[in-house]
Amino acid sequence: MDGLAEIYMPDFKLFTAESGQRYAKARDYAEVAKAAIKEMHRQVGDLVFSPDGLAKRGLLLRHLVMPGLVDEGKAILDWVVMELGRDTYVHIMEQYSPRHLVGSGEQRSRQGWDSYEDINRPVSSDEVQQLRQYARSIGLWRFEEAPRYEAGEMAG
Repeated sequence: MDGLAEIYMPDFKLFTAESGQRYAKARDYAEVAKAAIKEMHRQVGDLVFSPDGLAKRGLLLRHLVMPGLVDEGKAILDWVVMELGRDTYVHIMEQYSPRHLVGSGEQRSRQGWDSYEDINRPVSSDEVQQLRQYARSIGLWRFEEAPRYEAGEMAG
């Protein structure tokens, strides 16, 4: 995709191998996500906006806050700062809401039967706020609203 894509918008929601295995059935979820996101960032860089606030080029990383997994979110944000930099745009999303069979007992998977009662609730506003405050504390600043520019001003 190098040279073809102008904007990448990947998701990154789990950081440990254990969570990757448990929730995505992919023990290497985080390692694969990190490698792919680093490559996307290499190709297009930090997110850049037009004067009217539209994204023109770059990486917009989405982190879906998961119930009970604030520490994983913090680890993801730490990784972003260390590997991509503080100018990375991170959308900290609070939309997680369990659907279908998440809390209805055990679900069949390739590995047998699993139960997901631990994520059978919407993410709390406290969990989202913890991650937003943490993001600020480690120097991330591009994660709330897209910037708007006055006419004639240049977007970074």
